[in-house]
Amino acid sequence: MAVAEKTIINDINKLRKEKNAVILAHYYQRGEIQDIADFIGDSLELARKAQQTDADIIVFAGVRFMAETAKILNPGKKVLHPNPESGCPMADMATYKGVLELKKQHPDAAVVSYVNTNVDVKAVSDIIVTSRNAVKVVRSLKEDKIIFVPDQFLGSYIAKQIPEKEFILWKGFCPPHFNLTPDQLLELKEKYKDAKIAVHPECNTETVKIADFVGSTSQIIEFATTCDSENVIIGTEVGLKHQLEKINPNKNYIFPVNADYCGTVHCCDMKKNTLDKIKEVLENENNEIILDEELMEKARKPLERMLNIV
Repeated sequence: MAVAEKTIINDINKLRKEKNAVILAHYYQRGEIQDIADFIGDSLELARKAQQTDADIIVFAGVRFMAETAKILNPGKKVLHPNPESGCPMADMATYKGVLELKKQHPDAAVVSYVNTNVDVKAVSDIIVTSRNAVKVVRSLKEDKIIFVPDQFLGSYIAKQIPEKEFILWKGFCPPHFNLTPDQLLELKEKYKDAKIAVHPECNTETVKIADFVGSTSQIIEFATTCDSENVIIGTEVGLKHQLEKINPNKNYIFPVNADYCGTVHCCDMKKNTLDKIKEVLENENNEIILDEELMEKARKPLERMLNIV
């Protein structure tokens, strides 16, 4: 570790103690950020962890909708987002007006929004889901028709598990996961014959079809670190490799390379958070997530409805 990096980390540690702050980092963050975080996990898991602490300040190293979710579930805490430019293209594909229009067209449908949505879309949703709990939550709903927002590929994956329900899919997608092709994974499988393939359900449908395991980020960790194969091909964001190697360094975690798209399955927005920016928000308490109270209250209801089911 370089001297400059050590100095920044020392400053961060001093500031978080002085200000009673907690640092949350998503699995897709840079390795050095994961290493200094108080908690590492999926977005909803992290927001719930923050509820269990007595911290006054939450620094959320993730993309914007994640910091918003932390604020919705922790309205009395100050939530800081290290880099306001760190957004989620998929979340931005779903619009408040568009969802309202779909509700008008299908008044008998339940609006099920992936947690990867902005606060205004959550506010007009009936319930929120994560990639880990989506099948369980949707199956529990009384409605036979589902408007699923915003990820068409996660929605399609859920629909296959629950064929008795009708799904209206918003045509959103996660660009890094969408750009992972079956050919990239099969090429690696040819090289590592014994390898298992684990992918995220945000991947395009053809890629999901060839996987041995499909699951959320945390489920991929559970599978990859415990399965009986020494080699595991991982179809999700490359930041996950940091935790996989920490949890079980005896396995070989192989991430596909696509020269046409950032090298690997790489979320450029996630990587916009840096140690420097974490230090800056702790020092200045800037980039605070401030949400309209009424909007936040409306968005909390579908989140809490999900939490009561899972």
